Amino acid sequence: MSKLSKEQGRSASAASAWLYSPWLDLVVGCGAWSVPLLLLSYFSIASSTRAWSIAFYALALFFNYPHYMATIYRAYHRADDFQKYRIFTVYTTALVLLTGLLSHFWLGILPWIFTIYLTWSPWHYSGQNYGLFMMFAGRAGAHPGKAERRALYGAFITSYLILFLGFHTGASSDPLFVSLGIPPVVSRWGQVGMGAAFLTLSAYGLSHLVRAVGWRKLLPCLTLFSSQFLWFLLPAAMSLIKGMEIPQSRYSSGVLAVMHSAQYLWITSYYARREASEAPGRSWRPWTYFAVLVAGGIALFVPGPWLASRIFHHDFSVSFLIFTALVNLHHFILDGAIWKLRDGRIASLLLNSRDRLANAASEAGGRLSAVWEWFSGSTAGARSLRVGAALLLLAWGTVDQVRHYLALRSDDVRDLQRAAFLDSFDSPLQTRLAHRELEDGHPQEAEAAWRRAMQSNPADPAPRQALLRWLVEQNRFDEAFDLTEASLNYAPRDVNLLVDRGLLAMRRGHPDQAIDSWNRAIPIDPGQTLAHLYLANELDHEGKAQDAAAHYQAFLGIIARQPAAKRPEPEKVIAIVLRMADCQARASETAKAVQSYQLAAKIAAETKESKLESIANVNEAALQGEAGKLGQALQLYQHALQLDDAIGDRTSSAEDWFAYGRFLDSAGFPARLVYACFVKSARLEDSLPDASQRQLLADASKQAERRVRAQAGAIRGDPEPLLREALALRR
Repeated sequence: MSKLSKEQGRSASAASAWLYSPWLDLVVGCGAWSVPLLLLSYFSIASSTRAWSIAFYALALFFNYPHYMATIYRAYHRADDFQKYRIFTVYTTALVLLTGLLSHFWLGILPWIFTIYLTWSPWHYSGQNYGLFMMFAGRAGAHPGKAERRALYGAFITSYLILFLGFHTGASSDPLFVSLGIPPVVSRWGQVGMGAAFLTLSAYGLSHLVRAVGWRKLLPCLTLFSSQFLWFLLPAAMSLIKGMEIPQSRYSSGVLAVMHSAQYLWITSYYARREASEAPGRSWRPWTYFAVLVAGGIALFVPGPWLASRIFHHDFSVSFLIFTALVNLHHFILDGAIWKLRDGRIASLLLNSRDRLANAASEAGGRLSAVWEWFSGSTAGARSLRVGAALLLLAWGTVDQVRHYLALRSDDVRDLQRAAFLDSFDSPLQTRLAHRELEDGHPQEAEAAWRRAMQSNPADPAPRQALLRWLVEQNRFDEAFDLTEASLNYAPRDVNLLVDRGLLAMRRGHPDQAIDSWNRAIPIDPGQTLAHLYLANELDHEGKAQDAAAHYQAFLGIIARQPAAKRPEPEKVIAIVLRMADCQARASETAKAVQSYQLAAKIAAETKESKLESIANVNEAALQGEAGKLGQALQLYQHALQLDDAIGDRTSSAEDWFAYGRFLDSAGFPARLVYACFVKSARLEDSLPDASQRQLLADASKQAERRVRAQAGAIRGDPEPLLREALALRR
């Protein structure tokens, strides 16, 4: 071959490596723009959530929606493809439509559908990246063997599994995501192991390709690999090192979704252009193709929620989530079936092979094919219908965008009202409108908005809880109780609703209904602390000390397993331990009561709650004294009195000196010490809040005074020496 022919061959080979141009292929197709866009996502979106939500919703019209339609176009627009993938184009589609219909009437399956969608999304992204990687490797002349292909495919799988583990670690904070609850330690070491596997498999597979064709020809492949790393491994590494949470929704509705959709449109538009050039009598019209994708994408996502909301009065937001999840799942299934490089036609068009394609189009019978042929034909009626449908869908999509913008303007009641006028059956929108109306001083309008929100979605707890709080603030307890009764018909296992119903029943003077509600809540959520606490308080009030103590103990057991940051304040915990101990003492469970008082004293000492420590000591001392353990009782009383004096608590000092004096009297200690304690308490009796306590002190003092006789005056004059003697007593 001459020098000129060699140069021409190299130029042709270089040109064939790219689909459009090097910069477009690398930036969009291979994801070279990942770094700036991901930085934008992680650091700026959180500071301006509403603005970016509006931006992403608008971008969906031109990227996300069309990319779904591109799959529909690929599978349905040619009769032979429609027949070839009939199990997906007909039967799977029918199943998805049936699921969508069922989801609107059985909302309990929505979290499962949405979980599958969110979990499958990154797998779908990984599969597309791997397919493009192999396409560029083939166009570069690389022919990896079976071992290299398996290693490269394994690298893409492990990168996805790292993200999968992050998604399903621990409990989910998103009500729409059902986590597998993988223990954090298992997830962490699993991610580390997968990361090591990714590096090993990548090094093995890429090194063989580089040796075969050189790294320059593999620039698209290497860029795709770096995108895979940035999309999956980097977030997981940041989560492991810095403890950052990976939000599942970011992989379906954020920057990654936009990048994936743009990448998808880039490759499908190239395929459609090549396909058109292979068919005789057809020409490639890019703007027409893109217009079809935009209009078709709107048709997939916009009319469904609007019609379900306006005609059937389903919650618009919930309906939109249903359509989003199911359209995505249908896309994942269909996409996995139709885009395979081992398919001869696809390989010929994407790998740029020299084999010319024969026109394999076959006429497919059936009414659907005939209708589609007429609709895509050149008759005036078909053309008018296409143009009219496109204009209608574009107008509909514009209205949908406007409504989304207005619905997020939570600081402007007028805009929220305009959004509600366009579609009032939207629970989150009506809830925002209610809060805005209430802040503007329009309580009746706020109540009406909350009730419309509940009508749209009776199972949505947000408007119901807001309306309940407002009714309680207005002392409309009967209406609030009736609201909980009606809501339980839609959400019988809503624990918060059962707890609220119990509180309202107590307000209305029906403790039996309250106990019933709280007893129903606990089996549904054994970790429901409030139900245990409210039950314990009411049972204690009814004199059922043993049952009350059991619920106090259950409450304390639950919070003991919680992270320290989520536990109640120490003084509240100590107060509950003391109440449990009191119940145990009244139930004659003396040993348990002593342990509980000791626990309360220990927590109080560690948290510097001296007053509560003093109370725990005095109560335990009384039990120890009754059990004949005088030495322990003496130390506890004396320590409690020292704590009272240290914090200057006159009320506690008055109560505890009186209690100490009565203990000394019952234990047979000298009457002069008993009388000195009563004198000390009497000097502080102005701090005693209870008149009955003051009367008891007065009666006890008179009895002790008669016993000390002539010493009474001297003791009243200066009780301090005797008090010091009393504080130094030992058994």
